Amino acid sequence: MSPTKKVCILGSGNWGSTAARIIGNNVLKLPDFDDSVKIWVYEEIVGRKKLTEIINTQHENVKYLPGHKLPDNVVAVSDAVEVVKDATHIVVVIPHQFIQHLLDTIHGHILPNAQAISLIKGIGINNQGMTTMTQIIHRTLAIPVSSLSGANIANEIAEEKYCETTIGCSDPDEAIVWRSLFNASYFQVNCISDVLGVEFCGALKNIVAVGAGFIDGLGLGNNTKAAIIRIGFLEMRRLAMHISGTHIQDSTFMESCGMADVITTCYGGRNRRLAEEFVKTGKSMSQLERELLNGQKLQGYLTAGEVHSYIDSCGINDHFPLFTNIYEICYQGKHPRTIFDGLNVDFSRDTLTPSRGS
Repeated sequence: MSPTKKVCILGSGNWGSTAARIIGNNVLKLPDFDDSVKIWVYEEIVGRKKLTEIINTQHENVKYLPGHKLPDNVVAVSDAVEVVKDATHIVVVIPHQFIQHLLDTIHGHILPNAQAISLIKGIGINNQGMTTMTQIIHRTLAIPVSSLSGANIANEIAEEKYCETTIGCSDPDEAIVWRSLFNASYFQVNCISDVLGVEFCGALKNIVAVGAGFIDGLGLGNNTKAAIIRIGFLEMRRLAMHISGTHIQDSTFMESCGMADVITTCYGGRNRRLAEEFVKTGKSMSQLERELLNGQKLQGYLTAGEVHSYIDSCGINDHFPLFTNIYEICYQGKHPRTIFDGLNVDFSRDTLTPSRGS
């Protein structure tokens, strides 16, 4: 029987290329899926060659995931429409500030029965509230959208070091399909129904990681860093309650996408690393992105700006002193030691949102 499903990947950065390694290997074991996996690559010239040409001949993304071979069945394509036109399952993994332009490009060129999953760790927050990546994708493409997030540092996954991740999918049958595409012996997938919660955790933990990086840059030690992580985690939950009420399940914060992701990002993630260098060098975040990440964009300080816009418009800055301090250090030139200002906040009266079935 010929395959009835086909998966593609939109995005070929560090995380997108890592996902391509897993998916490329998994589809070869799934008879329902076509063996070929197209991956959209924003065309760049690397050493006088096109990046797509390098990937398709050397089977390696030498710019964003050097040292790790991609399966031969992963095919790099620079035309996003060509990538999605025959795909039933679309994996979206690009920086969140570029998502709308990409969706507008592929709108009208996807199959009517297509499904998507977002691996993007970012959300749009303004004075009107929150818009998640799955909501943006669904609104533009009118297809079902799931989310994946967890304690997932891409380079460690590429080295096949054991970790977990969380998929949020409202359709139990489709959750099984997504799990089959991503699950591996070293990459354990747990599926839950809370799509919004998975995304929310994945985005907000990057702000906490920036705070942890400031602490590392100041050389203040593990006790101080642990305090910042704890306060940041509680502000994440508080903001979730303020924006979504009972739409986010409290149990989601105990999944890999929640507490585990906060911990790993605050100790090993790139947002933490850049924040540390921000303190030590005095260089701007954008300059450090160019120097240390080949120009790849990080979400932590960008999300901090979006979150501040929301809490400031609501007049609730005093309820989020850590998030406010991180914003002011990133954008207003305040000294990193001001991160401690006003942190004596009582979280004991925060009401936990119920989990379904509780």
